[in-house]
Amino acid sequence: MIKKMIEFLSGGKMTILSAVFLLISLGFMFYGVEPAFNPAWLTVFISGTPIVYKAFYKLIYCRCISSPLLITTAMIAAIIIGELFAAGEVALIMAIGELLEDATVDKAKRGLGRLLELTPTTAHKVFANGKEETVMLKDIQKGDILRVLAGETIPADGVIVKGSTSINQATLTGESLPVDKTVGDAVMAGTVNYYGVIEMQVENVQNTYLQKMINLVKKAENEKAPTQKIVDKWAAILVPSALGVAVLTYFFTGEIIRAVTVLVVFCPCALVLATPTSIMAAIGQAAKRGVLIKSGAALEEMGRVDTAVFDKTGTLTTGEIVVSDVIAVAENMTAENVLRFAASIEKYSEHTLAKAIVRKAATDKVKLYDIDAFKMYAGKGVCGKIDTHSLIAGNLNFVQESGVAVNETAQKAIQKISKQGKALVLVAYDKQISGIIALADTIRHETTTTLAALEQQSVNTLLLTGDNSTTAMQFAQTAGIRNVFADLLPDDKVEKIISLQKDGHIVCMTGDGVNDAPALKTANVGVAMGNIGSDIAIDAADIALINDSIESVPYLKKLSLLTVKTIKTNITISMTLNFLGIALSVSGILTPVTGAIMHNLGSVLVVLNAARLYDRDI
Repeated sequence: MIKKMIEFLSGGKMTILSAVFLLISLGFMFYGVEPAFNPAWLTVFISGTPIVYKAFYKLIYCRCISSPLLITTAMIAAIIIGELFAAGEVALIMAIGELLEDATVDKAKRGLGRLLELTPTTAHKVFANGKEETVMLKDIQKGDILRVLAGETIPADGVIVKGSTSINQATLTGESLPVDKTVGDAVMAGTVNYYGVIEMQVENVQNTYLQKMINLVKKAENEKAPTQKIVDKWAAILVPSALGVAVLTYFFTGEIIRAVTVLVVFCPCALVLATPTSIMAAIGQAAKRGVLIKSGAALEEMGRVDTAVFDKTGTLTTGEIVVSDVIAVAENMTAENVLRFAASIEKYSEHTLAKAIVRKAATDKVKLYDIDAFKMYAGKGVCGKIDTHSLIAGNLNFVQESGVAVNETAQKAIQKISKQGKALVLVAYDKQISGIIALADTIRHETTTTLAALEQQSVNTLLLTGDNSTTAMQFAQTAGIRNVFADLLPDDKVEKIISLQKDGHIVCMTGDGVNDAPALKTANVGVAMGNIGSDIAIDAADIALINDSIESVPYLKKLSLLTVKTIKTNITISMTLNFLGIALSVSGILTPVTGAIMHNLGSVLVVLNAARLYDRDI
């Protein structure tokens, strides 16, 4: 009940109302009117109550001295001596500072819900008599047989007992290519069945790997320690110092007015505004560059980052599969003929690799053959006829099972391409191997320059990927990244980040997929690709790159360092004016009201200095 009232009083509308009451009180003061009820009391209640609550909550439960405690002390002292306007004024300034800060820390909480939505609520259960019935997922048990159609999401963890297919496992592993699956292979809840109809035996419904990933995100959310604000570090010094100076002033002068003026002048209003105004200006600066910063604390923390961790697919690469090599391995066969054969038969397929081959043929303006008797074997390949001649395209096992001999030239090409971590499609015409098409994800043009820029900033770079080690190492060599960790599932990425943090590193994680969400939440700073990235990854991250440019990562570190520098400059301005005001208060030159006006000057200077961040060239 109390917390709800505090939240209500802290809202923007109530703060505006509080300011209106204080302006009315100022009007009465200006015209020398003494009202029966001073509206400043309402300002003190509306804006002061949340401050008093926070001050004593932090003192009792967190056992720490905070800036709200000094504001509370000044308000109470001002009220005791009848300076209601001064009390209301410092309360209102503090409330405005809190509003500005809250505007920078609006973190999305929808990620877990979206993770849960990855699992369907129903499944096709196959009974012993062969009858199929759609049942609720909660009614599925271990050992049940489920039928999964093409395009559907796997509802539970299990093993294929009938059929072959290709599974898109990107949501859990981040693999750029679909994985061929057949009888005996494991499948995981939340992954997508691309093509074939399969039947699977359920092994796990409740404690699926997807659920484990959800738990990882929850755990990271609960355990991630908040960044200590710069202003809170100063509060532990300011509060006892202010009280000490006020007591000494009263002891030596015997004037309570001077002592209260010291407390009012000492109020860290400019100090409170130093951080949120600088961060809001920096957020505006970043927004112009297509970068959405959701957390002010993350922006501060970004400057301390010494280790940048990257996912591969969709982050350092475009996530688009393209044809990288077309190799003819038969006599009197050209690369163009191989591509023509492959695209002609693959144009009837919906497979990711098939689409890439057809796109390549269209780009090269290759004229395609008409195909008869087309057949597709899910997770294996396709076949058909050109007039009376057979045409086959697929993986090595499928081609060999179709009675095609793989010659020595083809074997050498396969070994070479496999070492490069690329996907392969073999093409055979009239039962003779014709050629090989290699496909791979494409590296972003800015990847190498970004990694080099981070190295210049003394930031160590690491690659954490679900891809196999061969693919990962080949990519790392091309991109220029030395530290590579491959074959990682989401919890492996989390463990690696935690290990780095235990070694004293401040970690920034950049990723784009659902499988990256736990790592993004665990890292000190999580950065998600904004357009191509999944909504879940964006929700879990502190920063979203709407421009989808990883060049923004080194930019963010520069921006953070400049922001922290601006905050410290603002603190210096605030403290200098405070010490000047204290001297004038002790000497009796300032009153509580004029003292409040003076420290408002500090607030104005702080806001103006912070605003300079918005248009800085970084």
